Amino acid sequence: MALAERWNAEIINADSMQIYVGMDIGTAKPTYEERARIPFHLLNIVEPDVQFTVSAWKLRAEAAFQEIVERGKRVIVCGGTGLYIRSLLDNWTLAQTPENPEIRAALREELASAGANALHARLQYVDGVTARRLHPNDGVRIVRALEVFQITGVPLSQWSVQDDDPSRRRFARRFGLSLPRPELYARIDARVLQMMEAGFESEVRTLLEKGVPANLAALKSLGYKELVAYLNRESDYQTAVETIQQNTRRYAKRQQTWFRADPLIEWLDVSDRSPIDVALQILSKIPSE
Repeated sequence: MALAERWNAEIINADSMQIYVGMDIGTAKPTYEERARIPFHLLNIVEPDVQFTVSAWKLRAEAAFQEIVERGKRVIVCGGTGLYIRSLLDNWTLAQTPENPEIRAALREELASAGANALHARLQYVDGVTARRLHPNDGVRIVRALEVFQITGVPLSQWSVQDDDPSRRRFARRFGLSLPRPELYARIDARVLQMMEAGFESEVRTLLEKGVPANLAALKSLGYKELVAYLNRESDYQTAVETIQQNTRRYAKRQQTWFRADPLIEWLDVSDRSPIDVALQILSKIPSE
């Protein structure tokens, strides 16, 4: 936001959970006051029971990008969902791979009955590269990889190879913010406690009371699944909080691995620095035109 205010820019959200209505505290969505200061795009665009794809996000992001530019503004794409960011900035064809609702539904039924490990084993057979990249419990992405293979006969990893063509990339400066791991983990633990104090438990309870099924992908996301387990009396409160902290630390580590593999990202250490200081440093690295 500090950068956007000083650069005449608007922000496109690239967080795969902030797209959902009613999931505010657990996704650290910008507040209404913050959104009044800076326009944010692609927040609150679908209900939690909607299965939202990378393709759908990319199409909306491209439309938002064009709209912002036509109004004479600059664009900041911000968030931690690496697949979203790469699909847009590297212009991945992956986001346009065909979809088949019937095949996907059948795979989801198999996922529910046989489990993610069984589907992961099949993925290892047809696309070992993608299987090694995905966690054996990541049912959503395993299903998507198998769906792409069944429709096209081409492994998802081969689509990715095509997408690595540098000529496809959009022009963009890429910055990553880094902290020493002990400080990062301390901030994560503190942030989880802040979210709990802000009413995260009540937010999850409200979603369940509104009829959002607990087995949907949205409620299986980080923080939500642990609180669903607590509300279903499968764990106690302290265990739920500590598990959210632990799983968030693990997720941050996976994010670092993903983004560190992108050679175009310039990393900025933000230890003991204010947002304004960081924004000014980024501005000093961006061509004036």
